[in-house]
Amino acid sequence: MSIKVAVVGAAGRMGQTICTAVEQARDMELVSQIDVGSHINADTLAGAEVAIEFTVPTVTESNVMALLDSGVDVVVGTSGWNEEMLARVEKKAKETGRSVIVAPNYGLSAVLLMHFSKLAARYFESAEVIEMHHPDKVDAPSGTAVSTAKVIGEARREAGMGASPDNTQEDQGGSRGSTIDGVHVHAVRLRGLNAHEEVLFGNPAEQLVIRQDSFNRSSFMPGVLLAVRSVQGRGGLTYGLDKVMGL
Repeated sequence: MSIKVAVVGAAGRMGQTICTAVEQARDMELVSQIDVGSHINADTLAGAEVAIEFTVPTVTESNVMALLDSGVDVVVGTSGWNEEMLARVEKKAKETGRSVIVAPNYGLSAVLLMHFSKLAARYFESAEVIEMHHPDKVDAPSGTAVSTAKVIGEARREAGMGASPDNTQEDQGGSRGSTIDGVHVHAVRLRGLNAHEEVLFGNPAEQLVIRQDSFNRSSFMPGVLLAVRSVQGRGGLTYGLDKVMGL
């Protein structure tokens, strides 16, 4: 049987890509496309079992709450979530008996990069992150780079490691980047790029480089569809595609 899917934010560039991906999936049926000006309720959802929410941070929480109240499970790709918002959604999901997946990144390669970085972090003296995006991106560093740095920092703390060696005593222009959980993160904004990330690990006489590249929006579709196939029956809130992938 096909999973009946609604897309919230359907008129956006990502929303249009998602609609196409759902229509092309053999085990899914696109039954509703909702965007600005449309109310979220049982009528507009048109029998959907799962809703995919890709909108903007200012409305994503209220959209998810309305979707849960309308009786559907939800896959969320909108950024801007904090701990308080996640806690409220988790409570609502439990109250309604529904399931929600929120992921900061639906690129399978990006999720695997973070997982491999966590595994490697405890074995290398030095670790730095470089993220590279198109110049129209409004935030820096990227949310994925921040998450990667936090994963590395946590793994290093658990292993009892100190800070990466760095004898920089003067940095007038901030060329060492931002520091997140003890990990330097560098942001590049360059025309021609889309979304790319490198994690560099170093020991005396050796280096490990982990890199992922997302060349266009279609790269996120396998992860989005995986979440749609996995959300029903999970119960409550699942944060991160890594949980869905069993990492």
